[in-house]
Amino acid sequence: MKTYKYITLFAVFTASLLFVQCSGEDDKVITQETCTDGILNGDETEIDCGGTACEPCGQTLDFSGTYVQEDQMGRPGINTVFGTEGFKDAFNVTVPSQMQAEFQTKFETKLLALNPAYTSNALGLNAEVFTTVLSNDVLWLAQSGITTYFNGTEVLTGRALSDDVIDVSLLLIFGGADGTENPGLTSDGVPTNDVAFSNSFPYLAEPF
Repeated sequence: MKTYKYITLFAVFTASLLFVQCSGEDDKVITQETCTDGILNGDETEIDCGGTACEPCGQTLDFSGTYVQEDQMGRPGINTVFGTEGFKDAFNVTVPSQMQAEFQTKFETKLLALNPAYTSNALGLNAEVFTTVLSNDVLWLAQSGITTYFNGTEVLTGRALSDDVIDVSLLLIFGGADGTENPGLTSDGVPTNDVAFSNSFPYLAEPF
């Protein structure tokens, strides 16, 4: 198998610091993609600086105060499945560098409870190694090559929007060494979105 150098991405979702100029009543319509409160008008290019969608004008958001992390979502569904035995909240607030030492054995116990016959998976990982990977809940990204959660060859080199990460996780938990064991448990039966992905950033599908 090819060896990739991975970097760990920590996605921090914050509101953008946006600046909008308002010089007077004659300059109400400006060309901006966003506004101070993230609300767009009409065709998403025109903002009325005198309206509610652009108030307060010329100011930035206040990030003062104390913040705490509430959720851990490096890989979708990992904490939902493995963090259910009384430590889900603790897992959510643990920094990735401490996750494996704190949670690997708990993940392994849960894995073997879910699939007592587990010995290896399609990646060739035994229970200890597999749960060591899973308990470090970050999204890896290969610096070159194909970006995919798992395409049968490349593994965890990133995540494309169309990747069925839940099916991949189920396959690795229940599918055995060749991916053919427990066929009724290796897919959630949802192959695609109900709505197509957008062609523009952030490319997510509209709510259905």
